[in-house]
Amino acid sequence: MEGRTWLGVFKGAMRRVAKTHTQGGEEPRRGMERIPMARPSWDDDMRAAAIDTLDSLHWVKGPQGKAFGKEFSEYCGAVQGTPCQSGSVALWGALRLLDIGPGDEVLVPSLTYIATATCVSLVGATPVFVDVEPDHWCVDLASLEAARTPRTKAIIAVHLFGQMCDDVLVEWCNEHGIAYIEDAAQAHGAVAASGIKAGGVGDVACFSFFPSKNLAVGGEGGMMMTRRDDLAARMDALVNHGRDARLESHELGSNLRMSEVTASIGRVQLQRLDGWLARRRAIAQRYHEAFTPLPGLNVPAVREGTHHAWHQYCLLADDPQHLRDTLEEAGVDSRIYYATPCHRQQVYANHPQHEQSFPVTDDIAHRLVAIPVFHQMTDDEVDHVIKAVVASIGS
Repeated sequence: MEGRTWLGVFKGAMRRVAKTHTQGGEEPRRGMERIPMARPSWDDDMRAAAIDTLDSLHWVKGPQGKAFGKEFSEYCGAVQGTPCQSGSVALWGALRLLDIGPGDEVLVPSLTYIATATCVSLVGATPVFVDVEPDHWCVDLASLEAARTPRTKAIIAVHLFGQMCDDVLVEWCNEHGIAYIEDAAQAHGAVAASGIKAGGVGDVACFSFFPSKNLAVGGEGGMMMTRRDDLAARMDALVNHGRDARLESHELGSNLRMSEVTASIGRVQLQRLDGWLARRRAIAQRYHEAFTPLPGLNVPAVREGTHHAWHQYCLLADDPQHLRDTLEEAGVDSRIYYATPCHRQQVYANHPQHEQSFPVTDDIAHRLVAIPVFHQMTDDEVDHVIKAVVASIGS
């Protein structure tokens, strides 16, 4: 092969494959790169924090994790935060803190990420699935009341897409002696109508710091948070094999700790969070103004008095596939949230609710089309997404 080596051919082929993969098989439109659902945030301050922590040789169980937990819990208005390995671990830990296990039932919306339900199964308790509100898509109070039994020990209320649940849930839980677990994996910085941020509402709150989230840590990460002093005393121990300062285990735990490096990155990101949220809200407002008049699409409603965190901006589409096809052609990523509700997934094929109908969830699960709303979007990218969505109407 004249002038070329097999290695050169191979590298060229791999570059073409990578380009096709990242662009979904489409060339950039009108000189613009493909617009993804999210871009991880990374800057010199985060890099310096990570390198300084590595250079310190204090990589686990050190000052960064403690500071991150303290700073984020103060931001949310809670009494303590304990970093851990993921949002899923945080959910498992919340159930352990509340002594939930075999024989107990936990009420869970079916319109959510599967970890909200499987954490209940992992502690030996039973997830009892419920429907969501037709307007705000968070857990529905009437559905909770209908599902409540003497075995109901807790609810996991998901602040879906960054939308805060109704404050009335706090009163309902208190009235019935039911623990309130916030699944705040998508709600960093969201504010309830009461003025309390996500993380300071329930007995325990659970956050995820996956790279696509509003706040991330350079990899996997999560945090448990509580407003209760009695639970705060146990949280740090739970992620460290249930051990106390004398290294004696008092309860069942495991190694669920977050590394010092990721905690140091999270601390820097926390300083940026309010500014990032302002940008997400500005983008969402532009989408609202552009899409509200369009037939066949419903924009997401924001609960009165709350501040949405806009982890996702989901349009409820009459023809979701056509909308997604148009976006794909325009070089814009999109996703369906959540096409298969939790109770209908194969992991729950033997669950007694596997075939149960939830009117709102069944109606909207396959029609919620998420479009890009991340804080690094440029105005040109926002314009491009708007033009693509508008072009889908009547085409």
